[in-house]
Amino acid sequence: MKARIAVLPGDGIGPEVTAEAVRALRAVAERFGHELDFEEAPIGAAAMDAGQEPLPPATLALARDADAVLFGAIGAPKYSDPSLKVRPEQAILGLRQALGLYANLRPVVPHPALHQASPLKASLLGGVDLLIVRELTGGLYFGRRTRDAGAATDECRYTVPEIERIARIAFRLAGARRGRVTSVDKANVLETSRLWRETVTRIAREEFSAVALEHQLVDSAAMLLLTRPGSFDVLVTENLFGDILSDEAAALAGSLGLMQSASLGDGRRGLYEPIHGSAPDIAGRGIANPYGAIASAALLLRHSLGLEREAAALERAVAAAIGAGVLTADLAAPGAPPAGTRAAGDAVRDRIRGD
Repeated sequence: MKARIAVLPGDGIGPEVTAEAVRALRAVAERFGHELDFEEAPIGAAAMDAGQEPLPPATLALARDADAVLFGAIGAPKYSDPSLKVRPEQAILGLRQALGLYANLRPVVPHPALHQASPLKASLLGGVDLLIVRELTGGLYFGRRTRDAGAATDECRYTVPEIERIARIAFRLAGARRGRVTSVDKANVLETSRLWRETVTRIAREEFSAVALEHQLVDSAAMLLLTRPGSFDVLVTENLFGDILSDEAAALAGSLGLMQSASLGDGRRGLYEPIHGSAPDIAGRGIANPYGAIASAALLLRHSLGLEREAAALERAVAAAIGAGVLTADLAAPGAPPAGTRAAGDAVRDRIRGD
């Protein structure tokens, strides 16, 4: 296969972890006989520092022309003032909207070797294998906003078609897994959540009767993620709730640095990124965890390129590196010498070649 991948490293540790993901993809391509072309472009604070918009037109054009987008992280302290009208974070919101990427997939599968890194008891983590499906282009993040001297408003708006399409993705994915969907809302308070619950219930009844559906209020779901995480299969929810719950779920795995994501639309092109931030306090020190970025590259192989065997090989390589104790500072046990970013990436590449 021949494919073109847009690489948008972004800010902070983004360039460091993205470089390891690209190296891992090159190793996969070499082993399985594929030709992957990588083209890099600035985004976020890096673009702003160069006198450009957070999402330069040339960067957006590259993303639109590519088969897939590999994204690093975004944000910088110099642009962190919430009152700024132009901020780096606007780039990722604009990119998702421009590419029509409305479904964010965030798998959570704690590695047995990392149970000690989680604040939860190891007895709660065995068998946890869940997938959060987050609606990505609606809700509060894209609603109308007002602000005056004494008040501010943020509009949360969802349409029936927006809810239908994300629900269908969740049900299809659950049908290929364990056949259970938990829809998360706040239907006891919010009108958008009442519409959400009604629509998801109808789609389940009319189109996916073989998949079991349950509803959970978001506060209850947040508690259950920590008290019985193994009971979940696929969780589907709106933009804000999904943002919060997926970060909470990272505690199950032991670190945000492990967490991968895929942002998808109606076509095969998607955007793939670790869910951690730009971590400017450790940028340039060579200690960032690249496993989330590398695991995101595995999702790229699976969802945009249709290379399931290759994706599985990359995921096995990450799991084997972790199992062998190649752990970055966020994962290493107290007193144990941590591996650097490059060493963790090397461990994955070695196992790709020897898998």
